[in-house]
Amino acid sequence: MKRNDTSGVHLWLILMKAHKALLDISMADISRSGLCFSEFEILEVLLNKGPLPVNAVGERAFLTSGSSTAAVDRLERRGLVRRAADSNDRRTRVVHLTPKGRKLISAIFGEHAAVMEGAAQDLSKAERETLIELLKKLGTTAAGRSAKTISSGKGESNVS
Repeated sequence: MKRNDTSGVHLWLILMKAHKALLDISMADISRSGLCFSEFEILEVLLNKGPLPVNAVGERAFLTSGSSTAAVDRLERRGLVRRAADSNDRRTRVVHLTPKGRKLISAIFGEHAAVMEGAAQDLSKAERETLIELLKKLGTTAAGRSAKTISSGKGESNVS
């Protein structure tokens, strides 16, 4: 591919390589904590969003229902989270951080934030703002397209 290739395929390849590099850094850091990725994600979501229903925790952590349930089970056995009935709907179970869980994820997340800051240190604040804005735009546009539109459109855009 040419150096100035701006095709959708080239964009996708560049995004995948950048994602892999950042994911490798993130996974190496998370593994030092003794948590697996799904456990870290759940604790991070609860730290930053507060108590949530079990299904919402999984969605926000980008986990399948089975993966999130298994991870919550492991975290509950370790005393890091607890499930409780929702005060508005007793059929719904809400996941809460325990004090032990809050202490653990607060320490780990602070260190993780510093590691990820180091990974992005070569981008200026303005570059980060632009990149965030463009990635959100790309993600929103891509999410609005269905697999049917992509396969039947043969590259034609349905975005006005």
